Order: sequence, then C-alpha cells, then structure tokens
Amino acid sequence: MASTTYPPNSDNRALTETRFSDLKPPLSEPILEALTRSGFDFCTPVQAATIPLLCSFKDVAVDAATGSGKTLAFVVPLVEILRRCSTLPKPHQVMGIVISPTRELSSQIYHVAQPFISTLSHVKSILLVGGGDVKSDTKKIEEEGANILIGTPGRLHDIMERMDILDFRNLEVLILDEADRLLDMGFQKQINSIITRLPKLRRTGLFSATQTEAVEELSKAGLRNPVRVEVRSEAKSCNESSSTQQLVSSKTPSGLHLEYLQCEADKKPSQLVDLLVENKPKKVIVYFMTCACVDYWGIVLQRLAALKGFSIIPLHGKMKQTAREKALASFTSLSSGILLCTDVAARGLDIPGVDCIIQYDPPQDPNVFVHRVGRTARMGRRGSSIVFLLPKEEAYIEFLHIRRVPLEEKKCSDNAPDVVPDIRSAAKKDRNVMEKGLRAFVSYIRAYKEHHCSYIFSWKELEIGKLGMGFGLLQLPSMSEVKNHSLSAVGFTPVEDINLEEIKFKDKSREKQRKKNLQAKKAALQQEPLKPQKPKTTANSAAATVLRKKTAKQRRTVQSMEDEDEMAREYRLLKKLKKGVIDENEFAKLTGTEDLEARHNLCDCKDY
Repeated sequence: MASTTYPPNSDNRALTETRFSDLKPPLSEPILEALTRSGFDFCTPVQAATIPLLCSFKDVAVDAATGSGKTLAFVVPLVEILRRCSTLPKPHQVMGIVISPTRELSSQIYHVAQPFISTLSHVKSILLVGGGDVKSDTKKIEEEGANILIGTPGRLHDIMERMDILDFRNLEVLILDEADRLLDMGFQKQINSIITRLPKLRRTGLFSATQTEAVEELSKAGLRNPVRVEVRSEAKSCNESSSTQQLVSSKTPSGLHLEYLQCEADKKPSQLVDLLVENKPKKVIVYFMTCACVDYWGIVLQRLAALKGFSIIPLHGKMKQTAREKALASFTSLSSGILLCTDVAARGLDIPGVDCIIQYDPPQDPNVFVHRVGRTARMGRRGSSIVFLLPKEEAYIEFLHIRRVPLEEKKCSDNAPDVVPDIRSAAKKDRNVMEKGLRAFVSYIRAYKEHHCSYIFSWKELEIGKLGMGFGLLQLPSMSEVKNHSLSAVGFTPVEDINLEEIKFKDKSREKQRKKNLQAKKAALQQEPLKPQKPKTTANSAAATVLRKKTAKQRRTVQSMEDEDEMAREYRLLKKLKKGVIDENEFAKLTGTEDLEARHNLCDCKDY
C-alpha cells in the first residue's frame, strides 16, 4: 500500500491555501460552481490530498482526524468521475455506492451530496436506510430508477437481495465511510456480500478517523494497490511546561481543548448540572453509555430547578426513526441547548455550532472517544471536551495519552449544588422516574461489564452504593451481578418508610393501567390451583433423600474416598499396561476412556 502523509499547515488552520479550482486533474466548471454556492473555495488537507487521487482513478484508504472534511473528499470525486462517463446511465444502472454505519450519517451524506449530484443530468440518487418500509424503497427504485445508492449496509444488502433489476456491472466508485465502525457494528458479512456483487475494476475509498487492523484487512480485499492518506492535526503536550511545550501528533482536531474530571459516582450528577449551567449559552452534547441512561437523564434533568428553561433533547438508537430525525433536526436548529445521546451520534455527524462535549460515561470502545469529541472543534473552530472518570479509572488518562489523546485535569467544582435529593424527590412523586432510574442503573452495570478496556474499567470494582446514589435510586435493586459478587454498597442510604409498590405514575392513564394489571395478576394468583406433590417412592429418590441428609463435609469425605479408590485402580491398570499384561484397547475399556474418546471424535465431526 502506497502512503501519502499530508501534514497540516503551520498555523493549524482547517483550510490549506489550495483552492478547489487549483486541483489537478482540474474539476469541471459545474462542480466548482456548486462548491462556490455552498461556500467552499479552499480545500482542507484531506480534500486537497484525496480528491486528486480518486479523480486519477486511484484507490485510497484515508485516515484523518474527525471534522476534517472527509465527506466532500469523496462526494466531489464521485460526482466528477460520473461526469466524465461518455454515456448517460440507464435508470437502473448503479454507478456509485456510499455506505456508512448509521442512518443519521447516511442521511447527512445524502443531503451534502445533493447540490453536486444535481449537476448531473439524468442521474438519480436514493437514500436507503432502516426504519422505513423497504417496499417503498423498492417501489421508488422501480419507478424512478437509481444510479447512486447512499445508505446503511443492512438496507443496501436487503435491496440488492430483493432487486435483480439493479445493474452493478458498470459501477465506477464504492465509498465506505467510517469503515472501522462498519466492521465493529457487525456488518462484515453484509459488506463482503455487497463487494462480491461489484466489478473489480472500480475506484474504492475507505474513510475513517481510526484505521484498525480490520480495515487493513478489508483494504487488502477490496482495494487495488491503494494509496494511504494520513492527515494529522498538531496538539501541544499537556505534560510539558508552557515554556517547553512541544507539538505532538494528535488524532483530535487542533482547536479542541481536552480535559478530564475525576469524581466519585455519587457526585457526578451535581458536577454535570454545574457544567451545564456554566455552559448555558452554548451548544452541548452529553454522552451516556446506554439508551436507558439517556431516557432516564432526559426526564430527570428537565425536572431540576437549576436547569429550568434549558432545551434538553434525548437521542438514542432505540427511538423510532422519525423521533431520531426530529431530535437531531431540533438540536441542529438551536443556537444553545443540550443533546443527551449514546454513540449513535458519535460518528461523522456534522452538527453546526457545537461548543462542548461532555462524556458522562466513557465509551465502551476506546476508539469511539475520538469520534465523540470530534463533534466539536470542526473545520478549524474552537471547542472543549470533558470526560468524567471515577477514581479507580485513572489509568484511562495514561491510556489515552499513549494513543495521542492527551488530557488536562479539570478540578471538581466546590460550589456544585447537591441535586441527588431533588432526583430522589422526583422518583417518589412519579413511578416513571423511579422505574427509568432502576432500568438505567441495571443497564449501566451490564454495559460496564462489556467494556473493551476491562483491565481499567473493572465492573467487579464498581462501588454500587455510590453508583446507586448517583442515579438517585430510592433502594438498590436485586440483581444477579450484585447478589453473586461482593460489590461495595458503602455510601448508599436507602429511603426509609417507603413502599415502592405504592409509588404512582404521574400520568393518570398509565397509573390506571398499572392498577388494572395488578388486579388481574392478583386474581390470577387466587384462581391458580395448587399442584399436588407426587410421592417419592422410587429407589433413586430414596437414595437421593439419604444423600441430602448428609452434611456437606460428609458428602465431600465420601466423594474424596471414591476418587482415591478410582485413582488407585487406574494406577494399577497403568502398571499392567506398561508391563504388557494388557494392551491399550483393554486399558481404554477398563478405565472408560474408550467411550470418552468416541464421544470426542463425534464432537469433532459436528459443525459448530
């Protein structure tokens, strides 16, 4: 793989001094006019490096910091290459495919591409993502045609499986955006299936902020002698004094100020509220680990007096597609506000004007850290990022530093108001808050167990007591992770003299339905007949009863004696085998290993 490293210019600006009109081979006039109308005159480093390569029919694997302008780096050459085609494509002749991991990112790419695709006469593009009716997509393709497909791998694969009418023989360009995330999310099978349907003589581009080993393997399979393009910003090392600070290569935008805030789990909500109040006039994104956590904090934060009047918008992958689109559009249109989300909004999304990123929960996958913080400080602008860490997670700071993501410490605010009593008060008044809190707590612990950096984020060291207080729980739930492991409940103060079953929903219709369900359950229990117990008369059950009457120590003694007899017997047989008194077949029969070996061979034959 050839490699081209394109360093940033000396003053750390997002743009180079290269105009789109200066690129070689030159871009066509309609493309340049569309760029000018969209406000683009100068290239970013990734655009200046990548567009000429793709337009010169080179395959590329692009590794550039998030927010560096990768979308235009493949949209412009895709449209330019199609402009050069000598014949107009037929309605169902597919000339270009762009694949990205999420619906939101695919939708964004589609809308960014429209001003450029509109310069092509008789070329139709279509957005193919989940959440909608696949039949409406197939109907639209049949009636209107489709020459450029932009979408998620699942829906694209589904369409290809269903529609023989699409012709891929003359495909010119395939783009895989956020390629590492495509593979992480389990789309490898669909990606491979899509690629096998496409001609080998095509241009292919892999774009990502983090090129992983899996992406390297994919590039070997799907690219022909690709050029590797690496664009890195420069950041100052936070471990040096101001007089001796040195520039180091960074995976994050140069205008981004990265910090960490270390505090106990029961203090996190108060510190979060303090940060949100501090950034009131700004646009803030807060990341949580699970959908249930987003749901919970989405209703809790709105009920706190300190955040009265704030625009708080939740967004996660389990919301309906229309709700996700509405939430994203609402936050995009705001000049100041708060977006609470999971990693569904961590990649590629270009939301204008985001000033601050707060990672309330560090991501399960450390690679996602860079993508999260990349939602701010885009295209040379300034931005800040703060990640919350528990005291036992301190090693994560050094881990990120090794990965060229240096963090500075931010001190906890001594003036942060204690909001836990307010959260608990909300839970007492509304069953919806209480239940969502319990679900969020359980989902957090189970997600924590799946952390990729388990040697740093060890769930068995979680302090459940402080964590429960941080979630504003009234009582700790009974869950297997807590029961079967000695997780510390120190720091938790349960609310006394309260019956959780008596807490009502504030929504009257939900409370009415809850009471109806309780009555139905009670009636069912009363009507359920008692099952007659069968007498245990068999010899086996009598022997089992005798065995159960023995103490644990007695049972261990009996078992130990039996094991010693068995070992002595096998030792005697082994001596006979060595002396030649018995052969190996007889030894296997006498020790019972013949059956074991047969079973082992049978298992080897099964397709697991």
